Amino acid sequence: MELIQDYEQQYAVQTAEITAQIGRIALASGAERNKLISDVDRQLEESQELLEQIGLEIRDIPQNSRAAYTSRLNCYQAEWKRLQQEFNNAKVARSKAGYDSSVDDFDEIGIQEDQKRRLLDNTERLERTSNYLNDAYRISVETEQIGTQVLADLSQQRETIQRSRGRLRETDADLSRSSRILNSMIMRAMREKFILVAVVVAIFLVLILSIYFSIS
Repeated sequence: MELIQDYEQQYAVQTAEITAQIGRIALASGAERNKLISDVDRQLEESQELLEQIGLEIRDIPQNSRAAYTSRLNCYQAEWKRLQQEFNNAKVARSKAGYDSSVDDFDEIGIQEDQKRRLLDNTERLERTSNYLNDAYRISVETEQIGTQVLADLSQQRETIQRSRGRLRETDADLSRSSRILNSMIMRAMREKFILVAVVVAIFLVLILSIYFSIS
């Protein structure tokens, strides 16, 4: 999961840079604009590779944590598609705005205002994206903490069950020893009772014989 979080942080930084550069495309021209477009193309490919790596890592995490990470990945993918669309719109908007080199001063002022508005919109989107990624990272940390606590509780319960099982085995052994001792005591009492009965019978016979011989 730590590797996934590293990928998410890299993705957050990269998408923030992409958003900023898309806003600069509307203000740039010539070689600078071409360089920005090339950089954004490269960064979009790299960010897509990061999402693919996140998807591969999600397959290896436990099932109980996979749903939350999959949901975040879907959000990242939707965000990536939005950035791709904004990038395409920025390229098309610039080409439409610059098709006529003989625009007058009023048209130039209109273009500048439009560019400022786009830059402000991109800045707001960048801030929203940053807030969303921060929230996603916070949820990830909280989820990991909850998972760690659950595992700790399960481990403690397992130790308690093992101790209870050990005490149960000891109790069973004590009962077995007590049963053997009780059986031994019963057998001894029965032997002593048999001896006592035999002694009483013998005394009774002796008395009878004594009386018989005394009479005769």
